[in-house]
Amino acid sequence: MPLQRPARAFDDDRDIYSVARLASEVRAVLDGSFPVLWVQGELSNLAQPASGHIYFTLKDAAAQVRCAMFRHKRMLLNFRPANGQEVLVRGRASFFEPRGDFQLVIDYMEPGGEGALRLEFERLKRKLAAEGLFDEAVKRPIPAFPRQVGLITSPSGAAVRDLLAVLKRRFAALPVVIYPAQVQGEAAPASLRAALAAANARAECDVLILARGGGSLEDLHAFNNEALARAIRASAIPVVTGVGHESDISIADLVADRRGATPSAAAELVAPSGEHLRHRLVALSRRLDAAHARLRVAAGQRLNAVARHLALLHPSARLQQRAQRLDQLEQRLVSLLSNRLVQARSRLRPAAARLMPASPGRRLAGLGIGVDALAERLARARARLAETRSERLLRAVAGLEARSPLATLARGYAIVTRLQDGAIVRAPEQAPSGTRIEARLARGRLIAVVESESSA
Repeated sequence: MPLQRPARAFDDDRDIYSVARLASEVRAVLDGSFPVLWVQGELSNLAQPASGHIYFTLKDAAAQVRCAMFRHKRMLLNFRPANGQEVLVRGRASFFEPRGDFQLVIDYMEPGGEGALRLEFERLKRKLAAEGLFDEAVKRPIPAFPRQVGLITSPSGAAVRDLLAVLKRRFAALPVVIYPAQVQGEAAPASLRAALAAANARAECDVLILARGGGSLEDLHAFNNEALARAIRASAIPVVTGVGHESDISIADLVADRRGATPSAAAELVAPSGEHLRHRLVALSRRLDAAHARLRVAAGQRLNAVARHLALLHPSARLQQRAQRLDQLEQRLVSLLSNRLVQARSRLRPAAARLMPASPGRRLAGLGIGVDALAERLARARARLAETRSERLLRAVAGLEARSPLATLARGYAIVTRLQDGAIVRAPEQAPSGTRIEARLARGRLIAVVESESSA
C-alpha cells in the first residue's frame, strides 16, 4: 500500500515574515500611533557612554520602560540626572529593531515634583485661555479713586504689612478691609474663594487685592486653581492680584482685571498718590485762574471791536463798497484773461514748429518696416527649430523602442517568477518540481506548475 503524504497545516500562500520585516513593521506601527508623551517616573540603570547619548530606565511601582536621550537633546539639560531621581520627560514611543526593545526617545527632561506642577499649570492655562477668561475685553476697569479697598490675604503674613504700608504712604485716608484667607496648602484655594465670596456679598469695597508673598511653585500652587480662577472672573468687584515676586506668573494673575508684579506693586496700582493729587490740584487751580483771567481780557477786547464795527458799518455803505469791489474784480478778470490768451498763443507757435519733425506718424512708419522683417525672420527660425526637434524626437523614440523589455518579450521571450515570493527564476534549481510559477509574455501572463527540472 503506498504511503500517503500527511496533510499540510498551511497552504502554499502563507506570508512568512523575516525577523527584520517583523521588527520594521512593529516600529512603523509604534512610531505612527502615539502622540508626543509626557511621562513621570524614577531614573534607574543610567548609562552615559562617551558618545554623549544617555540611556536609562524610567520606572514606577508597577512598570518600567527603556529610554534613550541623544546628545543634541542632552546638551540642553540644566541639571545632572542620577539614579533614583524623580523626573518628568517628554518623548515619543519607538521600537529599537536591533535589540527588539520598546523604548521612549526623549527630547526634554526636568526634575519631577515642580515639573508636574508646571505641566498642570500649562494645561490649565491653555484650557482657560481657550474659554476666553484671559481676554482683555472681559476685564473690568480699576476705579481711579476707590472709596474702600479690600485685601484678601493672610492676616499674619509679610504681604499684608507691605500692602498696608504702601496704601498708607500713597493715600492715608483710604479705608481698608481685610478678608482673612489661607494662601498656602491644600485648604488655601477654598479659603481664598470663601473670602472672595464674602467680599462680594458684603459689597463694601470698590476694588479687591488678592495677594501673598513670594515662594516656590508649590507655595504658589493655591493661586493656580481652576475654581479660584473662575471665582475671580465671576466677581462683581474688580480684582487686582499681587502674587509672589515679579517673575512669578499664576493663573490668578492672568484672569484678574489687573496684575501687580508684587503685593506692593498691586497696592500702587489701586491707591491714588495723595502727594501727587495735592500737586495736581494746586496746578489745576492755578491753570483755572489764569484761564479765567485770559478769557475776561479776550471777551472785553472782542466786545470793544464789535461795538466799533457796529458804529462804523451802515448797511448802505457796505453795499456801495461791495459794488465797487465787484467792478474792480471784473476789470481785473477781463485783463487777466486777455493777457493769458496772448501768452498762450505765443508759446503755442514755436512748440508746434518743434513738434512737426518729431511726429509719431513718421517714426511709426519706419518702425513698421523693421517689425515686418523681424516677423519674417522669426517664422523661418521657428520652422527650422521645429524640424530639428522633430528629428531628435524620432531618433530618441527609436532608441527607446530598441532598448525596451517589451520589445524582447515581443520576440518570443518571457519573464518567469515564483508566485510565492515574486523572485525572478534564472536557473532550474530556483524552481524545483511542484513550484508554482508565473510567465509574463508580451501580451498577458501564464500561471504554471513545474513538473520537472533540468540543469542541462
